[in-house]
Amino acid sequence: MKEEMTSVDVYAVVKELQFLVDAKLEKAYQTSADEIRLRLQEFKTGKYDLIAEAGKRLHITANAPESPKLPPAFAMILRKYTMGGRITAIRQHGFDRIVEIETVRAGEGNILIVEMFARGNIILADAERKIIMPLKSLKMRDRDVVRGEKYEYPSPQLSPLGLTVDELSRLFKASDKDVVRTLATQTSIGGMYAEEACLIAGIDKGREAKSLMESEIQVLLRGIERVFAPLIVGTLKPHIVRKDGKDIDVLPIELKRYEGEGYEKVYFETFNKAVDAYFGARIKTEAKAAIVEKKAEKLGVFERRLRQQQDAIAKFEREEQENARKGEVIYAEYQKVEEIIKVIKGARDRGYSWDDIRKILKDAKKAGNQAAAAIQAIDSATGLITVVLPEATVNIDVKLTVPQNAQAYYDKVKKVQAKKEGALKAIEETRKAMAKAQPKVAEPGKPVQKKVSAKPRKPKWYDRFRWFFTSDGFLVVAGRDADTNEEIVKKYMEKNDVFFHAQAHGAPITVLKTAGKPVTEQALAEVAQFAVSYSSVWKAGQFSGDCYWVKPEQVSKTPEPGEYVAKGAFIVRGERNYVKDVQVRAAIGIRFDEQGCYVIGGPVKSVKARAKYVVVIEPGDFNQGDAAKKIYRYLIDHASEEDGKAIRQAASPDKIMMFMPPGETRISGQ
Repeated sequence: MKEEMTSVDVYAVVKELQFLVDAKLEKAYQTSADEIRLRLQEFKTGKYDLIAEAGKRLHITANAPESPKLPPAFAMILRKYTMGGRITAIRQHGFDRIVEIETVRAGEGNILIVEMFARGNIILADAERKIIMPLKSLKMRDRDVVRGEKYEYPSPQLSPLGLTVDELSRLFKASDKDVVRTLATQTSIGGMYAEEACLIAGIDKGREAKSLMESEIQVLLRGIERVFAPLIVGTLKPHIVRKDGKDIDVLPIELKRYEGEGYEKVYFETFNKAVDAYFGARIKTEAKAAIVEKKAEKLGVFERRLRQQQDAIAKFEREEQENARKGEVIYAEYQKVEEIIKVIKGARDRGYSWDDIRKILKDAKKAGNQAAAAIQAIDSATGLITVVLPEATVNIDVKLTVPQNAQAYYDKVKKVQAKKEGALKAIEETRKAMAKAQPKVAEPGKPVQKKVSAKPRKPKWYDRFRWFFTSDGFLVVAGRDADTNEEIVKKYMEKNDVFFHAQAHGAPITVLKTAGKPVTEQALAEVAQFAVSYSSVWKAGQFSGDCYWVKPEQVSKTPEPGEYVAKGAFIVRGERNYVKDVQVRAAIGIRFDEQGCYVIGGPVKSVKARAKYVVVIEPGDFNQGDAAKKIYRYLIDHASEEDGKAIRQAASPDKIMMFMPPGETRISGQ
């Protein structure tokens, strides 16, 4: 089943999308970690949704996915730079799986780049190709896709459109692969279309590329031109290919490989509609699977794990029996299998291609040859022959003897037995964990521990700010913006408190409330980590930073003559106590106490000391919305069934975001 678009698909889609040039960009959405949707207004024909999935697809959709209530950072950037603008060009880069959508807004040009190859991405760049923001920041061997860098294309490949005999000859002479693999890996033709060209040209795809004569290369080039002629002329036949009731491919042109029996074709008015129908069906299937998974969450974590492990053991036992039976069948039909190996291997040794052998077998079957009739299929890539024997259908490697082919199945039995033993041990561990998680019955004479309520926690005065309690009990509050910075210093900072600030622009004012008690070194260290981690240091993707602390009397709003102090900023006079190279990390946790079940966040040690379930985070690649969902899912998955219910009632991704540092994030562990 096709999972992503080919270069041919991209060419056909882009050709159809030209009517959207001059369309207005109304809004941008990020519907998943890899997917965006653009809402467009085409002034003659109406509104359209253009969907782009990194590494997979780009097309108009009539099945727009739901948009998140809280737009992720990439969607917000797209809106900032493109909303209200118009599209000035849509083009494919060369014949690669890269599409560029040029836009202009208020006279400023930008480029949205959609990559549809493995490890593909979606990138917003300015008119000079400087990256404004990528969907995913990536550092690779040959290029970096990160903010501020100039966008570089991947290494180019030969295009099948306009390919010359000289180019093809040079390519084949330098290759150590066969014809089809050379075309598939060294050009942007792709494996399937390379096979089609070889089939049309009558060239054995398995021949060494360097062995082709110039006359054969010319014939092959004509085959390539015939394959891609409908693209150039514009005589597309968009369709979905079905087999056994399932969609297996979507194509803009017809291929000989799908002309055999068992294939069904469903044609569409446009290729965009065909692609939307094909991928839309897959997405609906995935959505149903997600619903089923959500229902399965009602089962306890351990019960679900135990069921999966039991299912795995049943599967291993079936595989064990099946492989043992096939090994026995090969021995039982020793003479027939030996004859098949001898005939096929002899034909290959004499230089017959797999296509030649298929033709000979087809004729032999018509003539009533029993050995030929037993051969069901040939996999030319692996050299395996599928043979139908009286008791089982087996795969035979013609390079091996009959005993060696039987032994291959017995080796599979051993591997499956090893997996089964591992699964049995895992079941034992799961049962032990389930026993631990069971509620403890109180011993006679001892009171039963009071159950913690999952009711919502009553609001506190400090909930308006960022806050946490140190592991030894000090309250710490910090500003969320200029207004709350001002309020904390003017209204809540007292003479025995400690004022913290990171050595970074835009850092929040952070105040350690001492309540008149001596401050511990542990508390100072935790507040330092908080002050640094919740500053712009996190946004910049750095993993350490500096901060300082002073007494309240050193903090003033009164400037020196000629100076100006902005809202939310303060002047610090006198000696500062610096804390250097503070690790940038934070934690999100779920706390259960007499107040109920609720989310807390802050320095790692503080949260670990006070929360029952903890996730440690650090600067990463996921925007806040996606990271909050991952944290929520992690907490639910690692909680007991009863606690999981409480967490679902009292916590949510939105509440988790309130305790996360500003910037992209990843989970680093418990």
